[in-house]
Amino acid sequence: MKRYFAAAILFALLTSQAGARPYQEMFANRSDFSDAEKPLLEKLDFQQGAIKLPEAKATLNVPADFYYLSPADAKTVLVDIWGNPPAAAEGTMGMIFPAKYAPTDIEAWGSTVEYNADGYVSDADAATTNYDELLQNIKDAIRENNAEREKQGFPKITLVGWASTPHYDQSAHAMHWARDLIFGDDTQPQHTLNYSVRVFGRQGVFQFNFVAGLDQLKEIEGVIPTVTKLVEFDKGMAYGDYVEGDKIAAYGMAGMIAAGAGAKIAAKVGLLALALAFFKKAGVFVFILLAGALRFAKGLFKRNKTPTA
Repeated sequence: MKRYFAAAILFALLTSQAGARPYQEMFANRSDFSDAEKPLLEKLDFQQGAIKLPEAKATLNVPADFYYLSPADAKTVLVDIWGNPPAAAEGTMGMIFPAKYAPTDIEAWGSTVEYNADGYVSDADAATTNYDELLQNIKDAIRENNAEREKQGFPKITLVGWASTPHYDQSAHAMHWARDLIFGDDTQPQHTLNYSVRVFGRQGVFQFNFVAGLDQLKEIEGVIPTVTKLVEFDKGMAYGDYVEGDKIAAYGMAGMIAAGAGAKIAAKVGLLALALAFFKKAGVFVFILLAGALRFAKGLFKRNKTPTA
């Protein structure tokens, strides 16, 4: 009997690490939520601690200064709160947010979490890639595609440069970079941010894609060391567990950065794919994913100034 009792306590302790919390507890020191915000926040379960992601053979260890929302809750944020079409939330494994912001806050930013099981990504070219040359290649590809983009009804894109130069953290086996983009008429430029983090495992890549404004770059840069260490792969599934004969991804670091959305697009269409971009205009963030011949793949992610009911 004692053995079963001890096991039950242990199970409770383990499962409580990622216990869901209502917004009243998550933001216990706040009383400024409007009547429009409260019903939306009540739909969400704010999670911290160990988040098991069995489909990726990994755990997301979410510290106290962040929180995690499940795929269903991420959809609530992206669709019900930020006003996007349902397709915008497809394929995510949830989202992470800094704990100081509620998703309904005007200044809130967060990152979608995705995983691509495309195999082991070699880091052999991480130290040898000329990132200035890569940047120019991406600029040229985007410029060449702009005429077709405008025919499709999308604003033209200007890649200004790196907002943060690609950096490979060998100890964490993580790559991160950010791009400074302008959408539409660049006579009155609206600079926007495209910040990406990739964490590599033995069988695939975790993708963190930030929905934020360029003015939040420094804030995001400050949390990147935390983000790159959120992922804990299951035993035998870490990057260093690779053995000869494992599946190898069809792309390297440079191809992944060029596409920006991760492996599958990079492998198929290389530099001709524009993958992730963030559009900030009149207080609205728009998140666009295009692949192949500018196929509209995932809809728009936007941030409204006020939550939608």
